[in-house]
Amino acid sequence: MNILLVAAAFFISAVVTWHFCDPTSRFHILDQPNDRSLHSQPTPRSGGLAILLAVCVCSIGTIYMLDQSQGPSYGWVGGSGLLVAGISYFDDRFTLPSGLRLIVHTLAAALIAFGGFVINRLELPGLELSLPYWIGVIFTLLFVVWMLNLYNFMDGMDGFAGGMTVFGFGVFAVLGLFSGNMLFSILNLIIAAAAMGFLVFNFPPARIFMGDVGSSTLGFLAASMTLWAVHDQVFPFWLAVLIFSPFIVDATVTLIRRLLRGEKVWQAHKTHFYQQLVQAGWGHRKTVLLEYALMLGCGITALWAVRATAETQIVALSIWVLVYFIFFFWVSRLAARRRSGSVGA
Repeated sequence: MNILLVAAAFFISAVVTWHFCDPTSRFHILDQPNDRSLHSQPTPRSGGLAILLAVCVCSIGTIYMLDQSQGPSYGWVGGSGLLVAGISYFDDRFTLPSGLRLIVHTLAAALIAFGGFVINRLELPGLELSLPYWIGVIFTLLFVVWMLNLYNFMDGMDGFAGGMTVFGFGVFAVLGLFSGNMLFSILNLIIAAAAMGFLVFNFPPARIFMGDVGSSTLGFLAASMTLWAVHDQVFPFWLAVLIFSPFIVDATVTLIRRLLRGEKVWQAHKTHFYQQLVQAGWGHRKTVLLEYALMLGCGITALWAVRATAETQIVALSIWVLVYFIFFFWVSRLAARRRSGSVGA
């Protein structure tokens, strides 16, 4: 029955996404190209609603069948996620002030913490740090808000955010199976399947985008599932960071670089490394396939490292630090060549 619910998540998402591609659909909300965009044609951005609908319907069925006793506790995740989805939907339609969005995002993060999902320890390879409760709460709030927003920042290329969702939550599901937490595993598999249904119409060239209602909610779910995993000892915090590192590292490094250059970080831009790669001539399809290779590599490493020794885990993380350093250096050189070529022309 759980496999049927996972399959249903894919088909519900695919069918509803296909419907939203139709200009006559009530939820055919167009995304107009702007300074941050990599697309040049108005494109519907309501695909996130299809993902959300599929996840809600199939998750409720899974929780009812597998673990009703945990419903009230994990209901904080669902309720807070709907809060994020609601403010994001109105932002897609009416473009709300960033301050209002941040307040709601912080409120959603606070509700998760109030529900008991607070990071009270940080596990690193060979090291475990216990955190005072108030530091754990602050860390939890910052982590949720940052994951929520960075997912939105990184949703700027055909097939990118959808692919990260399939790989990231798919690996979470396998890790849940490793630990014997069936509810955690199936819920993550449902999210991955729903994203795959959307990806049918979002893979380059995209016919539809997921919009803020998709990217923000998925970022929130990535943070929430990480907190759940740490809370139930499914896997350590650092492993989730590795799995979603194609998003986390790009967004964080880009933010730091813009801060050091004195730029207004809240303004739209096209300086993420994936954006630079597209603009350097790689295009959406080739770039997203390269990013998929990174996602797959991170996922396989996580599945292997979770049962490895601490020394082996440290080596694996060190290799990935080197991989990202080389990758970002290479992309920066490509972007510099493109700029010099444009100036020369």
